[in-house]
Order: sequence, then structure tokens, then C-alpha cells
Amino acid sequence: MVKNQNVGGHLNRSSPCKTKKTGSQSANSKDQTSLDPAGDDVPAVPADLQTIGEGQLGFPDRVYLLASVIFQNNHLEKPAAQRLVNYGKERGLPLPVVKDEEMQRTAYELAFNTLKYQELLEDIMIDSYDQMSLVAVMLYDFQDRKFLPRERCGKEELIREVRDVENYLRRCKTKLAASLARCRIKHDLLTIECILPESVKKKQERSSSLPLYAWVNTWKSSLNEVQSMLKTAGFTQVKSIGQLEGQTFCQDPHCGDVLVFPAQLRAQLYSTELLSNQKLIIQDKICSLGPNAVCSLLQEEGDVLIVGCFSGLTVSHTASLIARKHKDNCNNQPTVYVCVSDHTNAQREDLQQSVTAMGCKSMRRMNECCICLLKDKGGRD
Repeated sequence: MVKNQNVGGHLNRSSPCKTKKTGSQSANSKDQTSLDPAGDDVPAVPADLQTIGEGQLGFPDRVYLLASVIFQNNHLEKPAAQRLVNYGKERGLPLPVVKDEEMQRTAYELAFNTLKYQELLEDIMIDSYDQMSLVAVMLYDFQDRKFLPRERCGKEELIREVRDVENYLRRCKTKLAASLARCRIKHDLLTIECILPESVKKKQERSSSLPLYAWVNTWKSSLNEVQSMLKTAGFTQVKSIGQLEGQTFCQDPHCGDVLVFPAQLRAQLYSTELLSNQKLIIQDKICSLGPNAVCSLLQEEGDVLIVGCFSGLTVSHTASLIARKHKDNCNNQPTVYVCVSDHTNAQREDLQQSVTAMGCKSMRRMNECCICLLKDKGGRD
């Protein structure tokens, strides 16, 4: 699986992060001392590789499995003459069921990082293994934690194919680390991120600076209660997005039930009870525009039909806004219909569970095509 020599032509492009000649020679000379594959020490991996969960040493098996399928469905397919690794021809594979949201987020981030460094990772692998997508995502994580063993988190599910790949990578860790170091020297990379195209680096920089949006789930809480809890936790409310700095938040000017936070507070928010109790739901603002627009346009005697691509969060958000708007009209509550004719039974069950978990309990299936949400008085101010 590990090549004994570099493959030319696949990464043959000028580095966007070239250093000065003297500095480059010095760095190369220093790195050369740790390139002997037979040595006992594993060459150090630069700190900039650590992008998922600082201090995180590995993930549960199911995270790797989900990330590998995401990678398989989205990896860059190269012409046969330039193909270094063969991932097979399958695309559009169904995603393994992972109900834990934190594990889902981790798997998507792991797959995204693997996609970013696909070309570099392929320069370390060969196409003799039939689980190359799984190898790719596990290899990225392996070098991300500096080739250290994975920490086990309690009693987790054991997936045989994941453990087989992990054991293989661990046996080859010295050669893998040496191959990575040779790639850095070959392309004169000061840091591993220098191999990324400028367009990817700009998008990554832009995404890391975008504000964090979260809407208040009025099935379980209220805007005033959430704001009060945030202030008690040490947050300060400011008047506009331009004033967001440090531990602050503000109310979105377009969606009244949406709060905005600085991007760096994501981890801190996930550690609060507001998110664990689903009183505050983190979603991109674009996901909140639709429910708020529908609510503002809905007449007293109107109903809502949701079709197409949607999530349980969007359904719950729409229903909560409408329930709050019409809470005084108990005799004529609008109804939210959800079209599920193109959903599988598993997808319908997931939708039901998601809506129920959000606190919108009065949900029943009307027929084979629609699910009907009858609002109760659960919405709060």
C-alpha cells in the first residue's frame, strides 16, 4: 500500500507557498535526517494538520465508515492516465445510519478534509486495496494526530473493516510518515496547507470567519429565556453583527427568532445545555429564511405544504413559528402538511423522530403521501 518511491506527474505543480532558497535548503536538510523508513522514530507531522477537534486522538468506527461513504460519493475522479488510486466506480451510495449529530458533523468534516488533501494522500497510497475510500479518510485522520494510536471512547461499536484498515495503517506508520515527509520536501512545502489551491484556501478562510446562526426552538423555550440564559452564562448582547467580538451575540435583523454569534464560539455553544436540550438550534441563516418568509405571508385561514428536499429541523421551525403567530386563535390553527411520497420508510421514521425530539409532538400520518403537523399550544413567547 505504501510506495517505495515518489510517483511523478501527479503533484507536479509549483507550490503557492515557496520559501526563500536559503530557508528551503535549511528546512529540507533538517527534514532529511528523519526520512529513514527503517528508523524507530516517526517523523513529526506539522501542527497545521490538526484540523478536527484539538487534542482528539481518533473517532468511533462509525464516523470513519460514514466519512468514507461521503468521500466515495464526492471524490475527484481523474482520467485513467492520471489515476493514482482506484476508488471503484460506485457513486451515490446510501449513507450509513448515524443518528448522533456530533458524529455526523465529525464525519462530514473528516470527509471534507480528506477531499481537500486527496492528491497528497494518494501520493502515499497505491491502488491495491478494495476499500480505498475508507483508507483515505483514516489515513488523513492518522497523520492528523501525528500517527499516534487512537483513543477509545468507552464501549463503542466495533466495525471489522475499520479495524482491519486501522491495523494495516499502524503497521505501516513509519513508512507512511516518511512518505509524507518526502512529499513535503519534493514540493518544497513549508506547511501542508500550501499544497491546497488558492480557491480552496480562500473558501476555507471565508467560512471560518462567517458568523454562527442559531434559531430559538419555541416548542421548548422562548427568545427571552434563551437570551437570559446566555447572559447568565457570560455572554453580552450587542446591537448589530458588526459589533460581534469575543463572547457576544445579537439578534438577526431579518429573522426575529435567530441569534448570531462569532464563529469561534461554536465549540463553547455546543457545550451548553441550550444546544443539548435543543432550545437553540444551529443552522445556516438560509435555512431560517424560508420558515420566516412563509410565516409572515401566511393568512389566518391558510395552511402550509412542504415538498421537495427538507429536514426535520425545517419542518419543526416552520411549525413553531406558525404556532406562535397564531397562538391566540385556538379554534383555527393553520396546519403544516409535509409531502413524503418520495421518502423511504426509514426516512419517514427519521423525520418523525426528529420532529418529536424538537418538541412538536402532535404529528400524525395522513396517508401515503403526506404527514400532517397539527400545532398544539407548545409554542412559547
